[in-house]
Amino acid sequence: MENEIVLTAQDLEGLLTPEDTADIQRMEASYSQAMESFKLLSASPNENTSAREKEKIIVLYNSMGKMLQEVTGKFNRIKVYPFETPTLLHAEASRLIAKLRDERTGHDEFVYYIQRAYELLFNLAFGVTSSSQKHHLIVKTPVTQPVQNYAVHKIPDVDDKIENSVMCVMLRGALLPSMILSKEIQENSSTGFVTPFALFRIKRNDHRKQADMEYVLDLKKSFFHWEDLQGKDLIFADPMNATGGSLVTIVKFLKDQNIKPKSIKFFNVISALQGSLNIMRALDDVTIYTLWMDPVLNDKAYIMPGLGDAGDRLNGLDTEDTPRNMIQLLGDYGPNILGLYRSQVRKIEETILG
Repeated sequence: MENEIVLTAQDLEGLLTPEDTADIQRMEASYSQAMESFKLLSASPNENTSAREKEKIIVLYNSMGKMLQEVTGKFNRIKVYPFETPTLLHAEASRLIAKLRDERTGHDEFVYYIQRAYELLFNLAFGVTSSSQKHHLIVKTPVTQPVQNYAVHKIPDVDDKIENSVMCVMLRGALLPSMILSKEIQENSSTGFVTPFALFRIKRNDHRKQADMEYVLDLKKSFFHWEDLQGKDLIFADPMNATGGSLVTIVKFLKDQNIKPKSIKFFNVISALQGSLNIMRALDDVTIYTLWMDPVLNDKAYIMPGLGDAGDRLNGLDTEDTPRNMIQLLGDYGPNILGLYRSQVRKIEETILG
């Protein structure tokens, strides 16, 4: 087996239908209009000009939102939180995304909002609703007078949906989100099930532009057990889905090795329209769950408006010459994170250290 698996932008070409391409071009045209207003706003205009351009942006974003709902509505495997949930819940998701986008949001706050985002996505994917079948959880409390106290709580019974899961981590920005989602599974399991982990070292070449992008899966720096993947519900949790190239590379590699998952779910905080369409056309058994859909990519394949590099905002910057390995990344999260996700950390260490 080769040590590196490479997918190129050219490999993704031809996946999209003429209708897909036309939809993407419509979004790009609308976003180009918005960027003209961005230029004027960034030049610190007078009050009247500022108010006029903000109103234009609001109208354009409302229009793009309707277009995104129309396009994604053609695919029952794309689940966008505001398009799938009651209107009452939309404000919470919108506020979360606004805080994550904001350049003033610091590291600790960013991690907090990422955690909240994956709580919402878990509920979206696994149908945790008020009408779900329940089981009883009896909890021993710290109150001991006049006797030891216990509390009874009903929690949704989703064991059959979650206890065949394997977390598939697309390093590096996906590490903490994967731990968060695994923790959600553990807390919603009546048995305290902790997912196995499969760790894939994949990186896109950011020196290239979207048109000639490469996605490189380094098998020498990946850690997984084949038996953990066969017939399992594979879960990928990457905060950003720009082109979909990393997911397509890994899933196609697994299928080439005759791995046949029971299901594949892809969880994103923000997904670009083009990346979602690429995945729909490349893989016929992946369901995308995303908290928010963004309209376009720039020529470097960054999501716009996006939120910057989610990996850097979660993990801090790596130097190109001395990138941190998995154990170093875990150590850099600090005792608070490691204590909160201790079961997940133990599973990851077992996977890496054998």
